[in-house]
Amino acid sequence: MTSLTLQQAQTIIDAALKKSKEAGYQPMGIAVLDAAGHLKAFASEDGASMFRFDVARAKAWGSVGMGVASRKLAERAKDNPNFFVSLAATADGKFLPQTGAVVIRDAAGKLIGAVGASGGTGDEDEAICIAGVQAAGLAHG
Repeated sequence: MTSLTLQQAQTIIDAALKKSKEAGYQPMGIAVLDAAGHLKAFASEDGASMFRFDVARAKAWGSVGMGVASRKLAERAKDNPNFFVSLAATADGKFLPQTGAVVIRDAAGKLIGAVGASGGTGDEDEAICIAGVQAAGLAHG
């Protein structure tokens, strides 16, 4: 049984921050969660706002809970807003269906976690998450 390691989570964060810095994005917060939605690692760049943790974690939490990238959740929310508002309320604010998080899968395709970012546009957040997952030798979705 494969599980997300702390080393993998740290690699994801380091690579995501490197990608962000290279692209000139605003200060980021990046949260990596395990398959059960528990925080594995988090980093907040100097100058990042106080909301970065909550937003990054909520994007990742929704992704790991639903098993898809948060971009897909944002698309689904457009067609069924009442369900997604209810889900966010039920989750005590830990669920945010906005672009900026991807699931993490092992080599066999098993869901082992998710990573979410906050600080840029949804596309920027998602791009650095993908870069981090790839740098760790894992798959994203």
